[in-house]
Amino acid sequence: MHTPQAPAAQPLLELVLTPHRSLPRRGFAALMAVLLLFNLVAGLVFLLIGAWPVIGFLGLDVLLVWLAFRMNYARARQSERIVLHADRMSIWRRDHWGREQLLELQPYWLRVRVVRHQGEVARVLLASHGRRHAIGQFLAPDERERLALHLDDVLVALREGRPLPAPPPHPAPAMTFTA
Repeated sequence: MHTPQAPAAQPLLELVLTPHRSLPRRGFAALMAVLLLFNLVAGLVFLLIGAWPVIGFLGLDVLLVWLAFRMNYARARQSERIVLHADRMSIWRRDHWGREQLLELQPYWLRVRVVRHQGEVARVLLASHGRRHAIGQFLAPDERERLALHLDDVLVALREGRPLPAPPPHPAPAMTFTA
């Protein structure tokens, strides 16, 4: 006989962190088209003046720019999903290769620690029982600051039994709040 399981409790907070990319794919295509056109014109000029070996180097710079952007867009596939329940915080991490990792922590003991370097937030750490777990490594310093402040407010409210604070009115582009 099958015993039905109780439905999972609704999360108190769900936060999805993704790297922000300022140049969308259409912008990348336009940039590459302009770069190709410029190199084509420059290549014709060098060909006309007899400096034809330069054409190969012009093609090499287009290839290097294309490879750099491909690597950048591959890094954009990484993400972190932080889900807070009354009894646990789950952190799902996906790296740019698509590998996933799950980390579960007890929220009552969690503390948010911030490591600063030259006045900016260099790292956000979740500390518990002598262990530290970095989150939001791919975020910009101001985004890490907002993340740390909000998570600290949420964890303190949870420990004190108060209602959880609302997410910031203007979250960073790399953060999505739900619940």
